[in-house]
Amino acid sequence: MIRDKRLTADEYAQNFSDIHPPFETKNAALVDANRCLFCYDAPCTKSCPTGIDVPKFIQQIATDNWKGSAHTILSANIMGGGCSRVCPVEKLCEGACVYNLMEEEPIPIARLQRWSTEKAIADRWPIFRRAAPTGKRVAVVGAGPSGLSLAHVLARSGVDVTIYEKEAKGGGLMTYGIAAYKVTPEFCEDELNYILSIGGITIKYGQELGRDLALGELRQRYDAVYLAFGVGLARRLDIPGEDLAGVIDALQFIYTIRAGGYSAVPVGDKVAVIGMGMTAIDAATQARRLGAGEVTLVYRRTQEEMPCTTAELDIALLDGCRILWLTAPKAALGENGRLTRLLCSRMRLGEPDSSGRRAPVDTGETVTLEVDMVIKAAGQVPFTELVSASGLGQDKGRIVVGPGGATGAGGAGFEGAIGGIAGPGGPVFAGGDCVNGGKEVVDAVQAGKEAAAAILNYFGVEPAKN
Repeated sequence: MIRDKRLTADEYAQNFSDIHPPFETKNAALVDANRCLFCYDAPCTKSCPTGIDVPKFIQQIATDNWKGSAHTILSANIMGGGCSRVCPVEKLCEGACVYNLMEEEPIPIARLQRWSTEKAIADRWPIFRRAAPTGKRVAVVGAGPSGLSLAHVLARSGVDVTIYEKEAKGGGLMTYGIAAYKVTPEFCEDELNYILSIGGITIKYGQELGRDLALGELRQRYDAVYLAFGVGLARRLDIPGEDLAGVIDALQFIYTIRAGGYSAVPVGDKVAVIGMGMTAIDAATQARRLGAGEVTLVYRRTQEEMPCTTAELDIALLDGCRILWLTAPKAALGENGRLTRLLCSRMRLGEPDSSGRRAPVDTGETVTLEVDMVIKAAGQVPFTELVSASGLGQDKGRIVVGPGGATGAGGAGFEGAIGGIAGPGGPVFAGGDCVNGGKEVVDAVQAGKEAAAAILNYFGVEPAKN
């Protein structure tokens, strides 16, 4: 049965508490900071998409230069506080730490990064100063990591930015699409307010491109436009019974958890989650933490091909989730319009497909799961209709861009180094998930930085140095 209020208030609080608690004392942070070898040409910095100078900020911690450490991080990644909580550091900075080669524990870079940024964000330290206004105005569609990153760089350089956001809050995926035990809604609000504290950035909520806004109108009203509306349409399973009551989208499930109280979120007794990415893990673990009795992750490939990290997989296993490898959903079965079972096919791996991974092949064998809830987490698809209606060059719904996020005209190529669609108005740039199809938060932040640099170059405005 799908129902809410399964646990006590204390149980919800415990289940959704910070899964990666911060250092409790300054001395604890100093111990790990002083383990760092401060490598020359550091592999940890190379592995960070935003290029944070990791040895530098850790050395600043070790020398009690807290504010300098926060500046080093936030000047490279204005969402460095959030990324310290949600980045898959096992395959990025910490995975590249040289201590791994010595078979020792890597430096806890994310935890140190959190130590450096947490107080700066909470207390809104004035680390950055805004340059004198240039008179230039930029419109941004989407107040997620990419749009906010671009907005902060431009605002620091004296450009006025107006962000149009369809939701009631900013932050995008950080606010609405990540497990609550990784990053709290309260922190997301603090981080957003810190970014806005630079001045020169206005967010208009409840404004959706294609419904309340037209790209052509924005181009005429602003000197440039940046599109950062992400992806968000759930990929359908294309199986019979997919529309039965009890079959839901993982992002909508996580959105509901983030938007309201835990006790108000209904969850089933027996839940199946389709997929093995980060979103699937978040959905599965949160279903367990909401009180589901059984949660089964269903994945059509093996552990070697799974898109999530081993650390994420361990969270699901520790929470009591079970996993069916080489298994794919075949049909959702039910009674009176409500889900009761999930019929799955047993798979084997054949020859590599277009992704380079071995393709799953149906063996003809099946297994039936008794479930009352199926959470679809098999990926997201771009806003193809929105992109097509805007006249932008696209590749299967992903906006095609050139250097610095410059867009082309209907797929007909790029207008030099500057993006723009045919017709009057400012150039159009794009970045983040609406371009890359859905990567990490840190990748979206970097895309915003690169597009900001291209826009400033187009304006002939010197980037802020502070």
